[in-house]
Amino acid sequence: MIRQNEAKHIFDDLDRGIVGHLRVDGRAPLNKIAEALGVSRGTVQNRLDRLLDSGALLGFTVRVRQDYDVDMVRAIMLVEVVGRSTTQVIRKMRGIPAIQALHTTNGNWDLIAEIRASSLSDFDMVLREIRLIDGVLNSETSIMLSSV
Repeated sequence: MIRQNEAKHIFDDLDRGIVGHLRVDGRAPLNKIAEALGVSRGTVQNRLDRLLDSGALLGFTVRVRQDYDVDMVRAIMLVEVVGRSTTQVIRKMRGIPAIQALHTTNGNWDLIAEIRASSLSDFDMVLREIRLIDGVLNSETSIMLSSV
């Protein structure tokens, strides 16, 4: 039996429009989003509630300008997974708050993790935690120095 939050949600054009507006401004008033999309505020609210209830939207976050967040350690970690344990590794990695995004890929590496930590010692603990996950065979990490 599939629980509601486990059901696969298929985005339509309206859903994509709502999400697109929220990506630009996560605090945008619903009536402004509705006006931009040519629908009622109630429609936007219902769609947003459905996206959240279905698990299609995981939540909202704050983005800080890089020049204000200079002490934050940011990195990309490439992860190689043993055999068919990718699903289990992904499940474990999703539980690590420092992982901002997780992507599957092809080639020599199975996963790409975007990591943010408040210090090098916190960053080191995150790397250790990931490397101790059962099924992680190998990894390569690059700290991002600046964005251009």
